[in-house]
Amino acid sequence: LKHVFNKDKTFRPKRKFEPGTQRFELHKRAQASLNSGVDLKAAVQLPSGEDQNDWVAVHVVDFFNRINLIYGTICEVCTEKTCPVMSGGPKYEYRWQDDLKYKKPTALPAPQYMNLLMDWIEVQINNEHIFPTNVGKCKEKIL
Repeated sequence: LKHVFNKDKTFRPKRKFEPGTQRFELHKRAQASLNSGVDLKAAVQLPSGEDQNDWVAVHVVDFFNRINLIYGTICEVCTEKTCPVMSGGPKYEYRWQDDLKYKKPTALPAPQYMNLLMDWIEVQINNEHIFPTNVGKCKEKIL
C-alpha cells in the first residue's frame, strides 16, 4: 500500500473538517442524508438557517475527496503510455492552461493533466479566502 499513499502520486488524503466546527456539522448532515437513501434533490437542499456558501463548500470538498478516491483506483492503469491524451471520448480533448507554466492550452497525457487539475483544485480548497475553516471568517462568494 505504500505506492498508494505516495505523495508524488495522484492520491491525496481526504480534506477533513475540524470536529466541533459548523462545517463539520454540515458535513455530518450531508453524509447522513446522502447515505440514507433519500431523494438526491432533497439531500443537497440548503438546510434551513444555514449559510449557502458553507453548504456549497462542504459539498465541493466532499466531491473532491470522492473524485480523488475514484481516480486513485485507476491511476495505475491510466499511464502516459495507455492514456496519452486527456479526452472525453473520441470527439473531445481537454487541454491544460494555467497562465504560469502553460500559457496556451496544451495537450497533455491524461495522468499529467489529472495531476495538474487535482493540484489546482487542492490549492483552491485550501485557500482560506475561498474556503475558510473557521465560522465567521470573511470569505469570497462561492456561487
